[in-house]
Amino acid sequence: MRISVITAIAAGFAASAVAAEEIAPTAVNYVDGTVEQSLSGTAGDPANGRIIVGDKGQGNCVACHMVSDLADVPFHGEIGPMLDGAGERWSEAELRGIVANAKIMFEDSMMPSFYKTEGFTRPGNAYTGKAADPETFGPLLSAQQIEDVVAYLVTLKD
Repeated sequence: MRISVITAIAAGFAASAVAAEEIAPTAVNYVDGTVEQSLSGTAGDPANGRIIVGDKGQGNCVACHMVSDLADVPFHGEIGPMLDGAGERWSEAELRGIVANAKIMFEDSMMPSFYKTEGFTRPGNAYTGKAADPETFGPLLSAQQIEDVVAYLVTLKD
């Protein structure tokens, strides 16, 4: 009996580990630009997402978008649409797809693909002109950061 209980507990942990497995940037399943499944397997943190959206060293979304909730962050851009009401205009799956790779839903978008590692050229380390090492080359934002940004954007209602 004790062995079967331990086996059941171990199986439960293994199942939760599989459910919480991160999806690699090259394995994201886009359906008409949307991404239904969480990229990290963990719920996003809207408070951290708010920080990422306004942080010029992370997402820097405010470089192109205005967000009334981030009025304390200077120099909002006007290139992209205002993000106020984003949680009403787009579903969570649509927001995840847009943040991960906006060009799939909006072909002519100037928005960077925050969760992409192939199909484009980026400057090398410290602008040396050398390509980044493909073994260490990651997306602009991690899977969890994408989930955090999406969790924050969903809260933005008109």
